[in-house]
Amino acid sequence: MSKTRRIYRLSPSQLSAETIAVTFAKTSRSPESFDVIASELDEEKSSKFSEKWIVGYGHASVAEHAVLHLALENVSRLAIETIEGNRLASYTEKSTRYQEWDSDAFVIPEEMHGTELEKLYQETVRNLFETYAYALPYLRKWAEAKFPINQGESQKAWQNRTRVIAIDVCRFILPAASMANVGVTMNARALEYAIKKMLSSQLAEVRAIGQEVKQVATQELPTLVKYATPIDNLDQIQTVYAGAANQTNNAIKKPWIQLLHFDPEGELKVLAALLFRFGMQGYQSCLDQVHQLSQKERQDLVGQLFVSAGDFDVPLRELEYTSYKFEALMDQGAYFEFKRHRMMSQTAQPLTATLGFSLPRAISEAGVEDVFVRAMRNAAQTYQQIVKEIPPVASYVVPNAFNRRVLFELNLRELFHFSKLRCNENAHFSIRRVGRAMLELIAEHHPLFLPYICVRADESSEQITSEYFSSVNMD
Repeated sequence: MSKTRRIYRLSPSQLSAETIAVTFAKTSRSPESFDVIASELDEEKSSKFSEKWIVGYGHASVAEHAVLHLALENVSRLAIETIEGNRLASYTEKSTRYQEWDSDAFVIPEEMHGTELEKLYQETVRNLFETYAYALPYLRKWAEAKFPINQGESQKAWQNRTRVIAIDVCRFILPAASMANVGVTMNARALEYAIKKMLSSQLAEVRAIGQEVKQVATQELPTLVKYATPIDNLDQIQTVYAGAANQTNNAIKKPWIQLLHFDPEGELKVLAALLFRFGMQGYQSCLDQVHQLSQKERQDLVGQLFVSAGDFDVPLRELEYTSYKFEALMDQGAYFEFKRHRMMSQTAQPLTATLGFSLPRAISEAGVEDVFVRAMRNAAQTYQQIVKEIPPVASYVVPNAFNRRVLFELNLRELFHFSKLRCNENAHFSIRRVGRAMLELIAEHHPLFLPYICVRADESSEQITSEYFSSVNMD
């Protein structure tokens, strides 16, 4: 047997995803090379192996080698929340920031069919899309007046830039029923649990998507996802905890974002972990050493971490040894971007029309505030009617402008990633406001690392609120 190093790929065009997973699994007991193992397998042998070892004996990690790329089209943005509610996966979806929405691109949930509320639901959603179409040309004129053509910029480039600015504001009007497309890349182990969650959803649309995903995935993974079934105790858990929780849906007036918990010694523990990694002492000795350093010496140590860091370098993992817990009220448009940061722990309450809505200043300056507010209040009234009769589907009519309460926790390393992306000047102003507020709340407690998060120094969450919003909590 050759002892020469070999690095090569097992092609998905030649081998099924399940066969590739089994090939990797068999290397733990076979001395043969991967390509030889693969040549001895076919779909039947791979399925039998998966049935015995992965399903029967619970060696589920093997399923992580089987990866699928799934294309989901014309699903509601409300359904996408469940679809994307899995940490170990990759998602790319149709953007409300760059694309205009068709007036009939929305889902009518199965639960509505044949009910007295169906007509009201359709009228409300169509009204939102009509408001979207009505406001867009006004916002384009506003953008063209506010952002004149730059020197050297072509007419076409300028028109596209101002068009995107207008669409960026109009997204506040789109309801959760809006259809979107999403591309998903996921390994079989994560996919099985994702299917279970979808099959356990309170929404008929999501359950149907789960069934279709299972059917499509089974074509490539005949064994690894076929046992995905609804999570038996999920309904019971929801019933028990909903009954125990206070259902008073009160809005947070001030502050809209709170730092609930942080470790006062968090930065020192990160430094201690770094000394531990590169030294030979025990952790407690490293922490004692950090305690004995002056603030200047600590600052110098932190500075050395970033002295030659490039724009695309990722901070060392030792920054994960301290974390921050927040509660925030953000508009649904911001949350839809926020939820993509799956390295956080996030718990969002249901999307409702009871926590007020944001009114972008551009809407007011473009002269369409009245029609916008009217559409928001109309959607809120419809929500209140539907939630009394069919609670789970009421969220479909809620536009992106409405606020949502979210509990989340992230470590310092993820804060670097989140801030670099969401506090960037190209980020949407809604999510930028959230990111800025997070940094401001942490800065007074942990001053050592935050100066190295490369974000603009001339912007604050208060300035963003004042510049981009007429109101962030309108009833």
